[in-house]
Amino acid sequence: MAQIPDYLTAEMWLQQVFGSAEALRGGVVKRQIRDVERLVGREAFARAVARRGFQAVENGRHFVIFCNDHPIRRLR
Repeated sequence: MAQIPDYLTAEMWLQQVFGSAEALRGGVVKRQIRDVERLVGREAFARAVARRGFQAVENGRHFVIFCNDHPIRRLR
């Protein structure tokens, strides 16, 4: 497993994710679950998503974060 750089804090990582161009446009970003759990923790991540009014789903090895408040409708 890759080492976490000394300079990278959980808050910095969250700022990078939610400060990305795609997130700022209200788009969709995905992150590997193992990275979220290793760098931030599942519960802290869920709180950060909710605090921003976003939604996220878990699928396979990824969290898919919808960086807006639009409804999510599953097609199949």
